[in-house]
Amino acid sequence: MGSWLKSGSSSMGLERMSVEQLKAVKEQADLEVNLLQDSLNNIRTATARLEVASSALHDLSRRPPGNHILVPLTASLYVPATLHHSQYVLVDVGTGYFIEKTVDQGKDYCERKINLLKSNFDQLVDVASKKKNVADEAGIILQAKLKQLASSS
Repeated sequence: MGSWLKSGSSSMGLERMSVEQLKAVKEQADLEVNLLQDSLNNIRTATARLEVASSALHDLSRRPPGNHILVPLTASLYVPATLHHSQYVLVDVGTGYFIEKTVDQGKDYCERKINLLKSNFDQLVDVASKKKNVADEAGIILQAKLKQLASSS
């Protein structure tokens, strides 16, 4: 199964495969497409959260000290608080680690992460598209071979 997938060759390699091999190729490609779709959804979610965080940082930087705000503890629970200073924020950098940064550094961090995620998203879309083409092509050839076998029996 290996070399024709890597080289991106035409359907010629698929046409030489047995029905069992084609089924395996199609199943593997479908599985990989599903995994890539899950990754794309995760990237979309992470990008949206970072965009919300960047917007919140922009809003926070415009508020004067002493201003009353609501701080989210969960998605549906907010507690009232008083803003003592708005020039520093804690940035969640993953796995439970937070780093104190200025608001501008926090915005920059969000923008860099958003750009990285968008780049990864574009690359995954290309890979998913190629895998989908392999799955579709294997399915078409498999159906043709199954029809041929049915008509010859």
